[in-house]
Amino acid sequence: MPFKKNMKSLTPLKSRTALLAASAFACAALSAPALAQQSDEFSWWDSTKSHAANIWDKGDDAIYLSGYAYHGRSTYSAEKLAELNEKAWGLGYGKTLRNESGNDESLYGFVIRDSHKHPQIMAGYAYEWVWSLGHSPLEVGLGGTAMLMSRQDYFGGVPFPVPLPLASIGTKKAKIMFSYVPRFSKNKNNGDVLLIFGRIEL
Repeated sequence: MPFKKNMKSLTPLKSRTALLAASAFACAALSAPALAQQSDEFSWWDSTKSHAANIWDKGDDAIYLSGYAYHGRSTYSAEKLAELNEKAWGLGYGKTLRNESGNDESLYGFVIRDSHKHPQIMAGYAYEWVWSLGHSPLEVGLGGTAMLMSRQDYFGGVPFPVPLPLASIGTKKAKIMFSYVPRFSKNKNNGDVLLIFGRIEL
């Protein structure tokens, strides 16, 4: 199957070099306050690489499992919904670091089946503010991710940058996560997709 072949070709994303390179722009975008506090002797690019390397070196291994893609029923026609795939199965790998502020920073590579059953390849950086729920091990998170994404139906598969909101609920080690693609225009059949997936720290 084409999807399985693409999954196999993504194994280099697990390497330190490939994942750091794909995530560098995203790491800089969402962690600007942290980077600004670093020494002036570092260039912007060196600071970005240093911050990403710190997440990779000190973070916990994480497996990503997808999932389900819910398409807004008021945005898509019944005919279009019948054509779309909502079983967004996929697999990813990354590193997650609980930083000094008690929040999560992650680097990841991820491939899922998109709405047309084609591979959707993503690699990027995520930041989530985390709050504990009382004295239980449960916690909720809210933040965002910036990634490079490759899809067959956009730019001929050439990776392009995408920022998206993130939310989660679960324990530190295992969470159900949510990301949302907003509606792009008043026209029907575009955007308004909620992606549900899981992250398990090893």
